Amino acid sequence: MGATISRTTVSTLLGMALTGSSMPLALTPVHASARASEEGFCRRPAPLPELGPEVEGNQQQRHRPSPRHPVAEGVPAVTTPAPPPPPPAMAVAAPPAPAPVIVPTGKASDVAVTAMRAPSSEAERARESVTMPFPPGHRRPQPQPQSGLLTAGEHDDLLNPELYSDYVRKSDLGQQVRALPALDTARLITVEVKDTRGRPAPFVPVTLRCADGNSLTFTTQADGTVVFFPGMDRLSSTVRVRAGDEAWRTVEVPRRAGTGRIGFTVDAPVRKVTKLDLGLVVDVTGSMSDELRFLQAELDSIVASLNARHPDLDIRVGMTFYRDKGDAFVTRTYGFTGDIAEAREQLGRQYAGGGGDYPESMQDALIRAANQQWRPDAVKTLLLVADAPPHDGDVPTAWLAAEHLRAQRVQIVPVGASGVADLAEYVMRAMAAATQSRYAFLTDDSGIGNPHAPPAIDCYLVTRLDKLLTRIIDSQVSGRRIEPDKAEVIREVGHYDAGKCVLPEGFGKET
Repeated sequence: MGATISRTTVSTLLGMALTGSSMPLALTPVHASARASEEGFCRRPAPLPELGPEVEGNQQQRHRPSPRHPVAEGVPAVTTPAPPPPPPAMAVAAPPAPAPVIVPTGKASDVAVTAMRAPSSEAERARESVTMPFPPGHRRPQPQPQSGLLTAGEHDDLLNPELYSDYVRKSDLGQQVRALPALDTARLITVEVKDTRGRPAPFVPVTLRCADGNSLTFTTQADGTVVFFPGMDRLSSTVRVRAGDEAWRTVEVPRRAGTGRIGFTVDAPVRKVTKLDLGLVVDVTGSMSDELRFLQAELDSIVASLNARHPDLDIRVGMTFYRDKGDAFVTRTYGFTGDIAEAREQLGRQYAGGGGDYPESMQDALIRAANQQWRPDAVKTLLLVADAPPHDGDVPTAWLAAEHLRAQRVQIVPVGASGVADLAEYVMRAMAAATQSRYAFLTDDSGIGNPHAPPAIDCYLVTRLDKLLTRIIDSQVSGRRIEPDKAEVIREVGHYDAGKCVLPEGFGKET
């Protein structure tokens, strides 16, 4: 992997980089460029590029460096795992005690309110104290893959708009990537649809019409909501909204931070959620060998737990595995199947190999996922398991694919693996927020695999990965946020309150 991109506080450069303007436009999304006046309001994403058929056998034409840790085709990474390049720089600390580390949360000052990696608070120092470095060339002792060993945290940027705005403002990634998605989670229009008994109404079409006559239509998630982003969706100052066949309502779009919440009550019976399409997009380059081995074990646990909670739930699994141009393959896709044993076998046949440089062809894999046959009456969840971003020039295409997934009501759940650096975290968090989902990330609490870069997140709970992913997916199926039991919590960072970070006094008032 390449060097970590630094996080410096350059608040104006992101808007300038996105728009090519000499004046900062921090809320302008990647697509809202100088063409906005020509294209009008209520912007829809451009068509996806055609990728052509998938090919195997190193038939790609683009030259790329030889992998630092080559893995011969046909040799499973389970027997000869290739250690990844060093992860982003982080403080080196002594190995933790075997018992879980509990972070005190008695003071608001424990919360780190910055996107920097410096251990400026008790929570931040505790975050880094779980890093267990090993001498160069040595790997940690690796247990046999089984579910329940990997540990992870998660974060919902829609529940923490002030912190996400601060994170975006302090990022200097706009200097590195020409067209970086800038998502404003503090300025939203949320449409909430319920039935006459007050229950969330899933799969209801919600249409928003802009002043020039252009319109956008999304269907509600299982919680009965649809979120519009005035900047990314390029909304006019006044819009008209309706749910299903209900009467139109005129709404003033928030000009500043704040959420315009619009409620509708529909007379039609609520459609019960009975189907789940679970998509997996997995980076299988050489640095992902540990994650891939354990993911094969986690899938059974996740599906079994969901079946136990929802006995009548019809679950299908589809997968896309990806590497990069110049590898034995770029993408390898399996369509949705209700045969979980077949999906397990498909996953079990994969092994990590290739890579060589840091970025990978995430954008091609997301395009393949967007072209899968998602059922219109199913909850749609996409697990994006990766430790690297797309190449800088491919970020706009990856974001375009995420927008198409959003249009299909697919909720992207990124899982940041070992070595995730600033750009990968930034892109994956934006994808999660845009699709009303959450960003998950592996932690070092398990002691398995290579060190994991601490996220630029102010508060979270660490639990087992399989339990965490089950809770996220179950929340998307049930239409309500599900929190872990106290016994499941291994460690707490910052002040966590049901998905929200408690802000310290005076947050946001600094110059």
